Amino acid sequence: MPGIDPEFICHLCRYPQASVQLPKESLVRKPRSSSAGFIREIQYPTWLANVVMVKKANGKWRMCTDYIDLNKACPKDPYPLPSIDRLVDGASGSTLLSFMDA
Repeated sequence: MPGIDPEFICHLCRYPQASVQLPKESLVRKPRSSSAGFIREIQYPTWLANVVMVKKANGKWRMCTDYIDLNKACPKDPYPLPSIDRLVDGASGSTLLSFMDA
């Protein structure tokens, strides 16, 4: 991510690679998917987000992305949006409302 020092963000993946056994079907489908353009090699650093394979209840595999470390590295918004309750309470005594769309 531009502007963030990689040494500040580096972390270890919490999921041991040996415990995740990928099914053979996903390994067979990879070349076909990459030739179709769905899967391609990225040129980004490896620390953006962890990608893990999770076994579903029906026995199939689902690819999930763990954004915990990425969220910790992103700067927080100093001006969060106001809550809807505060907006409604502030407009409750008004007789005229105007709205602008960007």
